Amino acid sequence: MMILHPGIDPVAISLGPLQIHWYGVMYLVAFVGGAWLGVDRSNRPDSGWKPNEVWDLLFYVALGVILGGRLGYVVFYNLSYFIDHPQEIVYIWTGGMSFHGGLLGVLTAIFWFARRTHRSFFAVADFLAPLFPLGIGAVRISNFINQELWGRVTDLPWGVVFSTGGPLPRHPTQLYEAFLEGVLLFVILWLYSGEHRRPGRVSALFLIIYGLSRITVEFVRMPDDHIGYLYGGWVTMGHLLSLPMLLLGVAVFWRSSRS
Repeated sequence: MMILHPGIDPVAISLGPLQIHWYGVMYLVAFVGGAWLGVDRSNRPDSGWKPNEVWDLLFYVALGVILGGRLGYVVFYNLSYFIDHPQEIVYIWTGGMSFHGGLLGVLTAIFWFARRTHRSFFAVADFLAPLFPLGIGAVRISNFINQELWGRVTDLPWGVVFSTGGPLPRHPTQLYEAFLEGVLLFVILWLYSGEHRRPGRVSALFLIIYGLSRITVEFVRMPDDHIGYLYGGWVTMGHLLSLPMLLLGVAVFWRSSRS
């Protein structure tokens, strides 16, 4: 038994020469959804946040995601190519974004916003962390629509045949990540952050769960063709970049429990 990919057009809206891809639509969904959740939480009497501050924060976060995500892809995944073709670094519409690079961009935005508003780093990061997962899940769904970032060949009944991945069914790793890093991570963080927690704990939980989820999925996700496996036929760049997230999350959570 196998499932054929539905073959959804990667272009969501086409108006003459203007084409809006699902990838862009999902980034918009991520931003709007995060803003709605953030404003909702800021309206709580004890939140310490105002709705206009949420919009300001998300503006800088969006810049961090786009700039960091693109530069992260350039540096982590295809540096030699972009050294030879530097003009293509700005060709974001052709694809190529790194979650880990985007995370570094977001951390930079958090640090800057925290200093600007005289808050601690974790006061901002802990507020922001629960707003991210649904956006991550939305972007992973766009990866599924685009038939990219699929997994290894599998004989499991939910294996999907992608037109870009040959005739054999493969792990739909985009959907695995959409559930683990999107739905599950959101539910856990939203409920956990609903009560007052020690500074850093919500952010640490985000790093731990995302790191564990990504490391797990990487065992069945195919690496980028131009990178391949880094060691032993199973270690990927995703493993290499996600392990520090996991370790940092554990360290922050442990330290917060002792403070």
